[in-house]
Amino acid sequence: MSPLVLITGAASGIGWALAEAYAARGYRLALVVRDRAKLLQVLAHARLPEDQFHIYEADVADGEAMQRVADACVSQQGLPDVVIANAGISRGVMIERPEDWRVIEQTWRTNVLGVAHTLGPFVAEMRKRGTGRLVGMSSVAGVRGLPGHAAYSSSKAACTALCESLRADLRGSDVRVTVIMPGYIDTPLTRGNPFPMPFLMQADDFARRAIRAIDRGQAFAVIPWQMAIAAWLLKWIPAAWLDRALATQPRKPRGD
Repeated sequence: MSPLVLITGAASGIGWALAEAYAARGYRLALVVRDRAKLLQVLAHARLPEDQFHIYEADVADGEAMQRVADACVSQQGLPDVVIANAGISRGVMIERPEDWRVIEQTWRTNVLGVAHTLGPFVAEMRKRGTGRLVGMSSVAGVRGLPGHAAYSSSKAACTALCESLRADLRGSDVRVTVIMPGYIDTPLTRGNPFPMPFLMQADDFARRAIRAIDRGQAFAVIPWQMAIAAWLLKWIPAAWLDRALATQPRKPRGD
């Protein structure tokens, strides 16, 4: 039987690009989305064989719903070979605005708890089987806090730390945990950004590179590679220098 990959946030952007790339390699797809109708519209143009994919409708922020997805996936398609916690949201916030606190909560529930809810149900069975790939989709934006990104940057930093802890817990097994840290990828999530996006990459190119990193079992992969330099600079630049560098940069708009 061909291998199986489960991908959350599969209806658009990086998620759909990963689904297409894995399908081209002969993988069966377990596609997790909040809006089945939206994904069906995308699939209508993709012309994938109906026996190559199965759709599961759930919000990754809902742990019980994601456990049901995992149980249904194992029952209907088998234990995945690769699980990718890709679903995420990005909205600009100002933490001094009480109306933005709910946005921060929603971002964390999706971008952090959603990763735990996606990967967690498969850990024990993958460890028992002895193989598997568990992938968290983080971001270069999680290396340091950026203007207007209090919710997104902090959630992606937490995503990275969560996956690092999981990798430590699985040390000694053949279950690999990979953190993918995209730079700027041309998706609906980035198209409204009012600031320069250096090394902007097309989603299909990103997907191919991400899959290579997952296949190799890399602990971290910054894509594109040029953004690894930016991530290193962001990590180590003194706070005073960073503040001056960001002082004139446009902020992430609220509500986007």
